[in-house]
Amino acid sequence: MYVLTAVLLTPAQFPSVLGDDYPQACRALGLEPYAEGYGLVLGQDGDGARWTVAVDDVSLVAVAIAAWDCGMEYDLSPDERSAVAALPGWPLALAVAAPNLPAPHDPETAEGDPPPLTPPDEARWGPAQRRLGADGIALQWAAWREQLGDDDFRSSGAEERAVAPVPPHGDGPSGAAPGEGGGPGPHTAVRRVLGEARAYLEDPPPPGRVRSTFAPGGARMLRVDGAGWSLVARTDDIAFVLVDELPGEVLPVGRGPHLPGLLAGLDAMAVRPG
Repeated sequence: MYVLTAVLLTPAQFPSVLGDDYPQACRALGLEPYAEGYGLVLGQDGDGARWTVAVDDVSLVAVAIAAWDCGMEYDLSPDERSAVAALPGWPLALAVAAPNLPAPHDPETAEGDPPPLTPPDEARWGPAQRRLGADGIALQWAAWREQLGDDDFRSSGAEERAVAPVPPHGDGPSGAAPGEGGGPGPHTAVRRVLGEARAYLEDPPPPGRVRSTFAPGGARMLRVDGAGWSLVARTDDIAFVLVDELPGEVLPVGRGPHLPGLLAGLDAMAVRPG
């Protein structure tokens, strides 16, 4: 197989398109949620067909990803004995292809086989798009944060300060009118999300629903997911909430008197990259 890229599938780091937590992401690929995790190698076979190979040599894949992130060449060639599953298709959209091969396409599958993996449809809003939107905010935190000033927060009646729609930016979700379509408004949605996130402190969720990564200035970046919602926050700043019932809405939550304690508690229980 010609390797094009690779990603990690561990409790601390997994493709958000696959699920709200690590066990859910594993189920999407038919894998057991082992604590050590997997590496997912995406490539093409000699006919150009797309394949995703799950390997149990997580360290090898992590080294390759780190080298690529630094602009270095690294020949990722996992031993066949480390392969756990070979799955047709790709769960992620890739803009690259192996040279001198036919264009990427799904391989033929036999009757009764599961359909090939496909990336989420960017034209519709759903759980995968909501999680990808939260990922985008985490990656572009400064760009999203600088759009907000004190006037963007207004009293919400909730225990946190305020909620207001954020204009779309870059690859983030598109804007939509608050409560459009007759669903619950942003204030109700944020109160629910904060309540369910706080409940995690008493009843820990499955691994991967609360993740913590490095942020500048000694802070941590939190990614928290639940049934129908995603939250991204910096422990020294505010939070952003996305929910399934408000397509394309990004709801900022002011720091207020209670958010710092909630974020600190979530960070204390979060899984972190090794």
